[in-house]
Amino acid sequence: MKINERVLARFLRWWGPRGGLAQFHRPAGAAGHVAGWIMGRRSSNVARNRWAVGLLDVQPTDRVLELGCGPGVAVAALAARASRGLVVGADHSRVMIRQARRRNRRAVRAGRVRLVHAPVENLSIGDGPFDAALAVNTAGMWPEPTARLREIAGLLRPGGRIALVSQPRCAGATAATSSVAAGELAGMLTDAGFEHVRTEVLDLDPPAVCVLGRV
Repeated sequence: MKINERVLARFLRWWGPRGGLAQFHRPAGAAGHVAGWIMGRRSSNVARNRWAVGLLDVQPTDRVLELGCGPGVAVAALAARASRGLVVGADHSRVMIRQARRRNRRAVRAGRVRLVHAPVENLSIGDGPFDAALAVNTAGMWPEPTARLREIAGLLRPGGRIALVSQPRCAGATAATSSVAAGELAGMLTDAGFEHVRTEVLDLDPPAVCVLGRV
């Protein structure tokens, strides 16, 4: 079920000042469930996640980690590509893990998807080494993001890929806002020791940027 973008925009203008926007950062309870429902069905969100998964060039036997998996949209796209591999999704919200589990129930039952309730600063994952890692609209909210990226690098095999995605959702965001976000993400990846850093752009409103690097 798709969401009418104009109706959604009006709803968010009403809901935001009433605490709704905070639920997209820390989803909890009934309001968090609504936020997850929106994230899982908003057309720009779905397009952004699937685009990023395509850029990671996931292969059938790859093991992939998503940090901040939300309602599991990218997890589903990753699992479709890693058909003989493993996708691990981690999120700090129990609400999001429940939604991701429902969205990916068959792959979870088949053992191709594993979902972990944990914040990025306290990961305990023994499924590595991973071939690729993904974070969509979450890295900017991590505590000490460069330190977190160094930890993620340690979970990747040599040559492993990472993709950090940002589509600014602040009021008045433009292509310039997205460009600034891309520069910040690229700087963090470089500081964390990643190489071959490059940026791709998806023409949304505002544009989504994906910064890629390798261990």
